[in-house]
Amino acid sequence: MHDAPGSASATGAPTATPQAADAYDVGFAAELAHGAGELLLELRDELGFDDPKALKAAGDRRADDYLLGRLAAERPGDAVLSEEGKGEQGRVGTARLDADRVWIIDPLDGTREYSEAGRDDWAVHVALWQRGLGLTAAAVALPAEGVTLRTDALYEVPEARAGKPRIAVSRTRPPAEAEAVAAAIGAELVPMGSAGAKVMAVVAGTVDAYVHSGGQFEWDSAAPVAVALASDWHASRIDGAPLRYNNADPYLPDLLVCRPDLAGPALKAIAETH
Repeated sequence: MHDAPGSASATGAPTATPQAADAYDVGFAAELAHGAGELLLELRDELGFDDPKALKAAGDRRADDYLLGRLAAERPGDAVLSEEGKGEQGRVGTARLDADRVWIIDPLDGTREYSEAGRDDWAVHVALWQRGLGLTAAAVALPAEGVTLRTDALYEVPEARAGKPRIAVSRTRPPAEAEAVAAAIGAELVPMGSAGAKVMAVVAGTVDAYVHSGGQFEWDSAAPVAVALASDWHASRIDGAPLRYNNADPYLPDLLVCRPDLAGPALKAIAETH
């Protein structure tokens, strides 16, 4: 994807209708996420799993270099917030807080799972934030599953499952808020890997909710949240406040993504824990 729809302006930026521009950005986000995912799969095959620490480091570096290189070459006027840059190194073109367009990327979400043979619950996140609009385009690749979910696709909310609702939580530290929601709605907790994999499990209907507290950053949730919101799933802070991106401090520590019908009971149960 190297040619924009519409004609080029004097600065080389593509001109198009807002709808065409959005489609172009979503397609580019999906291409980036998929491409980084393919590189990560190749690296897994190349290095194997004998040295998990080395595999994690190499995966982060290779995926970040690929994404930043593509963005610098094809979106030179946009800024970038990358996990690997921690908001400093991951800048392209103009400074992030002054930019009208900022790509928020997580080159490898779920390094632990990536470094474990047989695990597929890790992801690549690519999202675009635009001033005055918020998140406008995003894609989440699940490379080991061969799937890339994007904001221009419709992932319908399925009928409520016949058995217990399922809530995705961290493999190592399920938050008290998730336990409170599980008790309130009679759900079971389902340990899973990366944040992106958990949110996409909600969107796919594998689980009904994802509750997180205790620490995340904007790159952990931007692309998954954008994909969920584009299909009308509920996504908010755990106090019900909107999720806002491209802040001076990218720390965004908590998150609730769930079926719309579970949002009220979940938020009520969470509020009672505080």
